[in-house]
Amino acid sequence: MASLTTLVTPHSTCSLHRKFPSTSLAFNYNPNSANESSSCCLSPKVFVGYSSRRNSSNSTAVRLVIRSAATKPAKSPAEEDWSIKRKYLLEKKVRSVDVKEALRLQKENNFVILDVRPETEFKEAHPPGAINVQIYRLIKEWTAWDIARRAAFAFFGIFQGTEENPEFLQSVESKIDKNAKIIVACSSGGTMKPSQSLPEGQQSRSLIAAYMLVLNGYSNVYHLEGGLYTWFKEGLPAASEDSD
Repeated sequence: MASLTTLVTPHSTCSLHRKFPSTSLAFNYNPNSANESSSCCLSPKVFVGYSSRRNSSNSTAVRLVIRSAATKPAKSPAEEDWSIKRKYLLEKKVRSVDVKEALRLQKENNFVILDVRPETEFKEAHPPGAINVQIYRLIKEWTAWDIARRAAFAFFGIFQGTEENPEFLQSVESKIDKNAKIIVACSSGGTMKPSQSLPEGQQSRSLIAAYMLVLNGYSNVYHLEGGLYTWFKEGLPAASEDSD
């Protein structure tokens, strides 16, 4: 009977939303006990292939590489390179504001704070009056592609993998007029400002969301520099699900 050991190939890589690592499975079996085929199918779109090598103990070491044959969806705007997003945001004059200026603009100029964090984080604490539309959500479907992405997250110890929320823009449009003045916020905030260590700034969920909004006709989009982490750290007003 075959014994099975899971190994990780040294060149495995993973992008948390679209790719998954190739995983090698090695096991030994007695060649006289069964006739092993050269490939097998785990599901309609996930296949396994292996190569074998006989060792001195007359058993055969077999290495399997699992890959998904599911068709990868076309790249969405959220997946564009950060350099492309940043350039477009700067061309469209999307401005970053710090947390205190954001609070003033909300109070005095009817700016809307769009919180793009997951719903659970929003319920725990958020700026009063903020609107929540999560830009990423937990993976919902069970296609071969989704199973592969779940496996990739699990490989890195993440058992609640996320994916781009396909209803993000539709949800925003149902809640916020395209002429509204919007400050997009997430936890960390990210930045478009260059620095010595980050010459192109740093991407974040709020900057991705701002890019998608501007692409889709929103003309008064701002970005919360420092994110909601800084908002709460500085003791600015906060509400929770129970206090709304």
